[in-house]
Amino acid sequence: GFLCQIAMPPKKGGKTNPAAAEAARAASGKKEVPVKKAVAKPVKKAVEKAEKAAKAVTKGAAIKRTRKIHTSVQFHRPHTLRVARNPKYPRTISQRSKFDEYRILRVPLTTESSMKLIEDNNTLSFLVDLRASKRNIRDAIKKMHKVKVASINTIIRPDGQKKAFVKLTSDHDALDVANKIGIL
Repeated sequence: GFLCQIAMPPKKGGKTNPAAAEAARAASGKKEVPVKKAVAKPVKKAVEKAEKAAKAVTKGAAIKRTRKIHTSVQFHRPHTLRVARNPKYPRTISQRSKFDEYRILRVPLTTESSMKLIEDNNTLSFLVDLRASKRNIRDAIKKMHKVKVASINTIIRPDGQKKAFVKLTSDHDALDVANKIGIL
């Protein structure tokens, strides 16, 4: 083991007579100041501490961890803290409906048969969104072209697109609406 030594300051002037030192102090008029003696800790504790430190240096102070025994093949992620989002500013602006009149009415048809329908039956024909109902188509026509609709017939073509035949009321002319759109 290690030996513990306490260093003491050397005495000045060698050995002195305590009675002579006391008489000299009394003659000078100085008060006697008690001298604290260095108290050594028990040597046994110091030796134990030193041995423990030496052992930690040689072997390493790491503590052995016990490993958990896994009884299942699958690994299940432990439940950790889930903090709710707390944004500094909103990431979305008010949601507007994406299924508006511009999405419903895609393109007007300009084929010869559709021109004949415009002239003879006062009927416009459009390619419309596949999800649009007759009520959606009626509202979109009313909003975009400001005309009243008498009836609507729809079909789904073999290529998968939906076609709508929009018959206007007698007080609105399909030729005028077609000119405004730019079909004729």
